[in-house]
Amino acid sequence: MTPLVTIAGQEIRAGIRNRWVLAMTLLLAALALSLVLVGSAPTGAVGASPLAVVIVSLASLTIFLVPLVALMLSFDAIVGEAERGTLLLLMAYPISRWQIVAGKFAGHVVILALATTVGYGAAGVVLWLNAGAEAGAWGAFLALIGTSILLGAVFAALGALASVLVRERATAAGLAVGLWLVLVLLYDAALLGLLVADQGQYVTEALLDTLLLFNPADVYRLINLAGHEAVAQVAGMTLSGHSLLALYGVLAAWVAVPLGLAILFFERKQP
Repeated sequence: MTPLVTIAGQEIRAGIRNRWVLAMTLLLAALALSLVLVGSAPTGAVGASPLAVVIVSLASLTIFLVPLVALMLSFDAIVGEAERGTLLLLMAYPISRWQIVAGKFAGHVVILALATTVGYGAAGVVLWLNAGAEAGAWGAFLALIGTSILLGAVFAALGALASVLVRERATAAGLAVGLWLVLVLLYDAALLGLLVADQGQYVTEALLDTLLLFNPADVYRLINLAGHEAVAQVAGMTLSGHSLLALYGVLAAWVAVPLGLAILFFERKQP
């Protein structure tokens, strides 16, 4: 068994012992089931697919909840070990520094994947029993689960980067909260303010499309609310100048770049 797998397994076991996996699964399942029950209500009046309505609601929920959970899991991955005095012991073993960061990241992503798949999957089963099969919309639902895990991986990588950059756990926690506030809440508010102030003079549609790519939450929103026809009709969104494949690539880059930087800085960091 490689050191990376060993560290990832240790993180998963710690999450199970601390009941992280159970708590997140129950929370996601409860919220998703609530949205399933509420989301089917308007379909009789507007003729919308009940599954498409649920996907729109779940995507909005995921943008707020999954990044926060991912950051809470990962913000003390390195700095927490350093404060507890276990980082030096860990580094004394024949293991590379990149394996420490990557192993902890992998463990956090597995925890997020388990909670998201089981939590949203339970809601999907209930909706299947109530609404039956809708081929196009169910493809969008599976894409929602996959991209929700990918969005969690983005913020787990950002949390790992924050944990490497600072020397105190409290600072890492503050940085994690700041990242969540900026990327989930403030970025879109700033864009809206820019559009209102600009009055269409300088901010073109192409520029706006580009600015959206600098926020992983917006990329996730575009994929799930505009990337599938059945859902796009309910959400009232379009991909505009982006292709679905390119958006997946951007979201994957949002995972790779922070994780790569975390590994790079940790390799150069003095213990």
